[in-house]
Amino acid sequence: MTLFDTHAHYDDRRFDPDRDQVLSGLPRSGVNLVLCPGCNLRSSRAVTALADRYDFLYAAVGIHPHDAKELPPDGVSSLEALTAHPKVKAIGEIGLDYHYDFSPREAQNVCFRTQMELARATDLPVIIHDREAHADTLRVVRDFPGMRGVFHCYSGSLESAKILVDLGYHISFTGVVTYKNARRALEVAAWLPADRLLLETDAPYLTPEPHRGRRNDSGYLHLTCETLANLRGVSAETLAEQTLSNGKRLFSIA
Repeated sequence: MTLFDTHAHYDDRRFDPDRDQVLSGLPRSGVNLVLCPGCNLRSSRAVTALADRYDFLYAAVGIHPHDAKELPPDGVSSLEALTAHPKVKAIGEIGLDYHYDFSPREAQNVCFRTQMELARATDLPVIIHDREAHADTLRVVRDFPGMRGVFHCYSGSLESAKILVDLGYHISFTGVVTYKNARRALEVAAWLPADRLLLETDAPYLTPEPHRGRRNDSGYLHLTCETLANLRGVSAETLAEQTLSNGKRLFSIA
């Protein structure tokens, strides 16, 4: 089984003690591709540097909604410069988060729209974070028709998922699908067209059962794959192959 973890934060400080050990061991766990999104300028530079060190690791650059209020005047031009790196494959993690509201909602929306414009200008897909902001997030993506990308760690309704698929987006699932209260995510995952499904860990967060509570890493991705394969009535190998193909196509990885 060959897996693509399309969203993992290996620049996170929780990997400081053993980052190289974890990353070097992933191919032995069946994880052959990983994409690491940035959350601000510092982390966008960090994941780009990490991508230089590992053949199987790629990067995305972006400003997370939590950090939208701290976007410097030259922030977008700095992100644009990073997109020239051959292993930067997307703009992300971008979007809206009305759960924590660490940045004012107006600042989040301005930052989100600015980065959607950057993605359109650079012809890169987007990695979208949407937490308790479904209506406003949908309003933004509808204002940018023809874009491609993924809604990561999807938490919306089946009705919203159908709209996003019609708009051309992929939907990605984490270890949350292994939790007992995952009814809505499982409903979407059961319906989703096979060519729009992606897998992710969101490491170091959202560790799947039976390891919930531990630091997450891509070595646990097979548990999410197996849960969704069982839900959809296919083998884990089939689901891994399909999601690998989907991810490579979306992020233009040969």
